[in-house]
Amino acid sequence: MKPFALISLSCLILVGCAGVMDRIGISMPGPGKPDAVADDAPLDPFVPSDPASQSNILTPETSAPPPAPSAQSAEALDTTTAEQRAAAVAPPAAPTRDLGRTVASLGSPTEPGLWLKTPLVKSEAQGRVTNPANGKSSLVTLIPLDGPATGGSRMSLSAMRLIGASLTDLTEVTVALEG
Repeated sequence: MKPFALISLSCLILVGCAGVMDRIGISMPGPGKPDAVADDAPLDPFVPSDPASQSNILTPETSAPPPAPSAQSAEALDTTTAEQRAAAVAPPAAPTRDLGRTVASLGSPTEPGLWLKTPLVKSEAQGRVTNPANGKSSLVTLIPLDGPATGGSRMSLSAMRLIGASLTDLTEVTVALEG
């Protein structure tokens, strides 16, 4: 009977402490509760913090709906339309301004649209990426990425496919502002 009483008392103390902690604003992870994360904690840069907010960043020309949760192939994950792809690979209507080169890897394949997250820009802008190996280019939304200008970039699955880049290799691309 004594071991049971000690376990019961220990459980009551822990439950009581959790209640006090909740009242004073300290959150602890547990069943049914999200993990506690400080407001200023850095988020995983490879996972979108809010996939719905991605559509607010991209322009109508570069946005796309999210892929189905069951999507497994590159074709299923690439939700850009045939019209968007044709417009993206069309030559730019206005002169472009070269920003430099960067090495791009595949970004999150579940983040839809045509985009490049790169340290070459400080604010969101319409741009173009070109694969110097084959000359193919694509319209993209350029999204700032913290790091030195010499740091690498992450590109959307859709843009990687349009410029003929390998989805598993690092690809050097030229980045330019459009318009």
